Amino acid sequence: MKLYSFWRSLASFRIRIALNLKGIAYELVTVDVDQQQHRNSAYAALNPQMALPSLVLVDGTVLTQSLAILDYLDEACPGPALLPDDAKGRARVRALAAMIACDAHPLTTPRVQRYLTEVLHLDDTARAAWLRHWAAEMLGAVEKRLAGESATGRFAHGDAPTIADICLVGHALFVHNQGLGLGAAPTVQRVVEAAMALPAFAAAHPLAQPDTPAAMRRGPGAS
Repeated sequence: MKLYSFWRSLASFRIRIALNLKGIAYELVTVDVDQQQHRNSAYAALNPQMALPSLVLVDGTVLTQSLAILDYLDEACPGPALLPDDAKGRARVRALAAMIACDAHPLTTPRVQRYLTEVLHLDDTARAAWLRHWAAEMLGAVEKRLAGESATGRFAHGDAPTIADICLVGHALFVHNQGLGLGAAPTVQRVVEAAMALPAFAAAHPLAQPDTPAAMRRGPGAS
C-alpha cells in the first residue's frame, strides 16, 4: 500500500493511526500542501478532489476520504476492530467520528482558510477567531456526549480504541494549536491521553513524521 500524506493533515493522521493499529506496512508518499503539491497534475490524476489522504492498494485501487478509508481497513484487514460488534455501538462511534470529520474539520481546512483570507479578505485576527470558534464548539459538543453517555469507557466507546478516538485525537491537537486547552473538557482530555499513550497513535503524530519540519520534529512517545 501507498499512503499519500502530509505531516500536518489531520485526515492523514487518522489513516496513519489505523494502519499502525492494524499492523499494516505501507509506503509513505509525502505531498507538501504548503508547496501546493496536492494541486499538481500527477496528484490530481490520482485524486481529482486534490485532497489528502489517498490510499493506493496493492492492486492499484485508489481510496479517498478518511472515514471511507477507515471503514475499508476495518472490513478488509485483520487485526483490532475499529468499530464495535453491535449495531448501536457502531452507530454511536460513527456519529462521534462524523461530528469531527464531517462537521468541524471541513470548516478549518487549508482551502477554507485560504478562501477566508484571499477571497473574503479576513485579517489574521478574524481568521483565528473563526478557527477557535469551531474548535471550541465541537470540543464542547463531544465532551457533553462522552461525559453523559454510559458507553464511554477508557476510550470514546468502551475500553478499546475505535474510529471515534482516531478522529478525536486530531481534533484535540487542532484545539491545542488554536491556543485552547482541554481543561473545560476533562472527559475528552482523559480519552485523548489514553489514546495517545498507545504506540500506534504516538507514532502517527504529525510531529513524528518524516516530512515534519526538522525544528518541530519529535520522536514517537515524546511529550
